[in-house]
Amino acid sequence: MRKDDLYITIPSFFRCPISLDVMTSPVSLCTGVTYDRASIQRWLDSGNNTCPATMQVLQSKEIVPNRNLQRLIQMWSDSVARRQVDAESAAPSSVVVPSQDQVKLLVKQLDKNCSSSLAKIVCFAGESEENREFLARMDGFLNAVFDFMRNAESDSKLIEQVVSILDLIQSKIQDKKPLLESNCLSTILLVLQRGTSDSQIQSLRLLESIAIDGESKLKIAENEGLLLELVNSLSKEKDERLIEASLSCLSAITKPKRVKTKLIQYRTIPELKNLLSEPNMSVSIIEKSLKLLETLSFCKEGRVEIRHDSKLLQAIVQKVLKVSSKATEHAVTVLWSVCCLFREEKAQEAVVGCSNGMTKFLLLMQSDCSSATRQMSADLLKLFRVNSNSCLSSYDTKTTHIMPC
Repeated sequence: MRKDDLYITIPSFFRCPISLDVMTSPVSLCTGVTYDRASIQRWLDSGNNTCPATMQVLQSKEIVPNRNLQRLIQMWSDSVARRQVDAESAAPSSVVVPSQDQVKLLVKQLDKNCSSSLAKIVCFAGESEENREFLARMDGFLNAVFDFMRNAESDSKLIEQVVSILDLIQSKIQDKKPLLESNCLSTILLVLQRGTSDSQIQSLRLLESIAIDGESKLKIAENEGLLLELVNSLSKEKDERLIEASLSCLSAITKPKRVKTKLIQYRTIPELKNLLSEPNMSVSIIEKSLKLLETLSFCKEGRVEIRHDSKLLQAIVQKVLKVSSKATEHAVTVLWSVCCLFREEKAQEAVVGCSNGMTKFLLLMQSDCSSATRQMSADLLKLFRVNSNSCLSSYDTKTTHIMPC
């Protein structure tokens, strides 16, 4: 593979036998052959019951993550990325990063030549941690930036540049309370509605950084339209980076009960079901979707919605032992919450009806998962055993009725 003047050799076992691309989520079949998750899932979903590489009939369609290969691919990918960065940094750059003295002048001239000054400040902030620290401590700079945020009628390009600066220096800002003002939150909403994908992601990171306590989380949630826009960003047609940033932000602000109730009213759970049912979603998105679902499952309204959706419960069971240890722990917690902690009968029936469910919980109890997850798996396993005994009892009763006297 050639990347400009950089030649990259891809190890053959890093390629998926189906797509021939480098695998992003390698998983193995019972035959021992490893494929990229998205490719083999499409193959199996099309009704095939054989291993594409060996054409052996599959005894089981379970796919198991190949963690060792994934780590090797990640190490190789990081190495390639470093080589590309080194090659780019060696090339002559057309962007001139301003000095600290020049930045001081640019800040003073913000009113006269806004767009050009902000663009140079973004470049300066992106250059180093030292520069970001310098901006955060500069007298009058943050006040000037907050004033831009308060003015929602400013040019959208200027607002996006301001959001980019704030995103870069967010960890250096001591007092973020001005960003919780209604005008500033409305400006962030404007960027989420009209900005580029990069600006929207920066806005979401900014929101997440100011959601530090119950009061700030409620202020964000109660801003007209902001919470609904976050839920709308979960649509699977959106940029995956935007979906991931939205999930992170929602998880950060969803601790107060009032926020959970609002999210359920805004149909967040069906959006999460769509993400979990999509075969090509990234591991990170699945993990974050299950984490948010776990939070909502501890709210009565959330449990009611989950228990009535058998397809969602089946999708959650399917993620156990198929994605990652994090995803498994979140999935088990959701199932345990609705089935065991709050004993929702409809949820119990749907979970017991899932194929391979009992096998998965048995495997979990023998795995190196956390003790809490192991205990929850044991509780869920009891559901299958109780159901099995119930079925046998029902069968014995029917048999007794038809036996001759």
